[in-house]
Amino acid sequence: MHKDIKEIMFTESELRGLVDSVAERINADYGDEEIIAVVVLKGSLIFSADLIRKLNMNVRVDFMQASSYGAGTESSGTIKIKKDIENDVRGKNVLIIEDIIDSGRTLSLLKQEMKNRGAASVKIATLLSKPSRHVVKVETEYIGAEIPDEFVVGYGLDLAEKYRNLPYIGVLKPEVYA
Repeated sequence: MHKDIKEIMFTESELRGLVDSVAERINADYGDEEIIAVVVLKGSLIFSADLIRKLNMNVRVDFMQASSYGAGTESSGTIKIKKDIENDVRGKNVLIIEDIIDSGRTLSLLKQEMKNRGAASVKIATLLSKPSRHVVKVETEYIGAEIPDEFVVGYGLDLAEKYRNLPYIGVLKPEVYA
């Protein structure tokens, strides 16, 4: 699978730095207030595990799975919630943890859904954001890094469920997904 990578965008060490930076900002904002971390599956699993271990407050962890991609590389524009959270978020601080913001559609929907359910606050932490691809404006409080419009995999990010286990984030060769 390494042969399918055109270049490494973030090394393991650089990823640790991004996680530390996001965690520091979250810790500063929440202090010792409890949060519910809503981990958006499957891509953010690795990032969220590393991030949550760096947080200083009590953290309840829950999972949500939403998709607009299927097996493709372009958002379909239709969001499907495949798995919903189990916690009641009413009156709670919710931190949605995502791997990457591409179009913004999924996170916009999820953020509004948490507000509709009565969350006291809803913030988003994402490892990566592709501003040039945003179709929907979604306020994102914590961004690890903004990246150009490249198809990236590794550290949880995938193409049709492959490459998630790469310890770095790499740019996939176009011929692999064309």
